[in-house]
Amino acid sequence: MKPLWVLNTNVLVSALLSTQGPPARLWDALGAGRYLLAYDPRILHEYQLVLNRPKFGFIAPAVADMFGVIARFGEIVIPTVALPPLFDPDDTRFLEVAAFTPDKVLVTGNGKHYPRPARHGVAVYSPHEALALLTSTGIR
Repeated sequence: MKPLWVLNTNVLVSALLSTQGPPARLWDALGAGRYLLAYDPRILHEYQLVLNRPKFGFIAPAVADMFGVIARFGEIVIPTVALPPLFDPDDTRFLEVAAFTPDKVLVTGNGKHYPRPARHGVAVYSPHEALALLTSTGIR
């Protein structure tokens, strides 16, 4: 069974900004089917809003390709319990979805937004740490 992880929006943005860094390699691993992406409608909506912001200047085909990967390797997970809001309430949705996956993994470039006492059993990894986990567990 493939891991089912949540990716914070900043990981997708970073993957599009630089094709060489850990976020891009993690995204490539998703596109290769090495793990699955957990999301809910709130997360998908945020992905759409942020990736289409003019300030990033992402080209439409690149964003469309990203949503194609999400459609192929994504799984909708609907949390049935709301968690207490984090400092930035928009971050809470990612933690809620991760808490309702078997793996309970959230990958983010902003780990400090998810303080340990507020994680509710969710492991929070940087893209670099998540790549190392994929490699160390032999997930192909």
